[in-house]
Amino acid sequence: MTDANALILSPYNGNGIAVRNRIAVAPMTRISATEDGHPTDTMFNYYTRFARGGFGLVTTEGIYTDKDFSQGYQFQPGLADDEQARGWAEFNRSMQAHGAIVFAQLMHAGALSQGNFHRSHTVGPSSNRPKGKQMEFYHGEGLYPEPRQMTDTEIDEAVRNFADAAHRAVNIAGFGGVEIHGANGYLLDQFLTAEINRRTDRWGGDTNARVQLLVEVVKAVKLKVGHAAPVGIRISQGKVNDFTAKWKGGEADAEIIFGTLAATGVNFIHVTEYEAWQPAFEDSRDSLVALARRYAPSVTIIANGGLHTAERMAGVLTDGADIVTVGRAALANPDLPKLIESKREPKAFDGSVLQPIASIKTEELSMQSAA
Repeated sequence: MTDANALILSPYNGNGIAVRNRIAVAPMTRISATEDGHPTDTMFNYYTRFARGGFGLVTTEGIYTDKDFSQGYQFQPGLADDEQARGWAEFNRSMQAHGAIVFAQLMHAGALSQGNFHRSHTVGPSSNRPKGKQMEFYHGEGLYPEPRQMTDTEIDEAVRNFADAAHRAVNIAGFGGVEIHGANGYLLDQFLTAEINRRTDRWGGDTNARVQLLVEVVKAVKLKVGHAAPVGIRISQGKVNDFTAKWKGGEADAEIIFGTLAATGVNFIHVTEYEAWQPAFEDSRDSLVALARRYAPSVTIIANGGLHTAERMAGVLTDGADIVTVGRAALANPDLPKLIESKREPKAFDGSVLQPIASIKTEELSMQSAA
């Protein structure tokens, strides 16, 4: 076994996260729940392949937190009530029996919502229309609607809903951890982004102010969950509707964002970039992973973004990450850890599994995976 493979397959134990190896499945929206947000056997079969294939950690697709404005996509799962949460319980017991833990990713789509079962309009930090067009492979059509600016009451409710959903995730559904979705252009990232957040109250202004909603959500979730499970947050610069977005303050913003989040006592930060090994900013040689490690030194760092090969995975682990997550590589190879261990060549990703709608396909579930 090469040094790179040995590093990837070595166990990790820190900040309440104990996994059998350092390669995990990234959260990927697959819209295969029922119309009213309940998980399905199709979803469970899809996720179970990863546990059987040797992954030690799996993070779910984004799960909406309430029956107000959080749902982003049609057929997205929810943790907005106890009944939705109970649907995950047997699945989590099965995944643990296969040696994998599952983190529930809690998501509020905000202004990027394009399919809410519960509401006909959207909300965001400000009333400006998001860039780009809705994603057709998630049943979207045309421009994003112009959101209504959230009131203080609605912001407070959104924070409580994150905390309540986290409580259900851990105490009813049996998830092994909670990941707050603060990335990729969704609600919390909208508040963090200066071009989108044009508020003049305490939720808007400089980077120190714009990060405060993320802080409040982390604190509320950690208070509700206690020490029962690790709590983390996903952070990015790029967005699903603006892949090339960068923090205007460069490394100074990274210092504020990662340092402020670390001070909340968050267990992990999941950093995602289009190419995670590349410099985060034009005037820096450091990747966003390396900056997260520098400014959040005691926090578990999870890295994501184009890490399809063992060499790239090992590279970001050396650069400061503790765990790496893969998306397309896992879709093509649900037994990727076992392939790495046996030095077999992984299969290339076939994008047809995401077309025309990015739901879980029958042929995808029939792909070769470990028994």
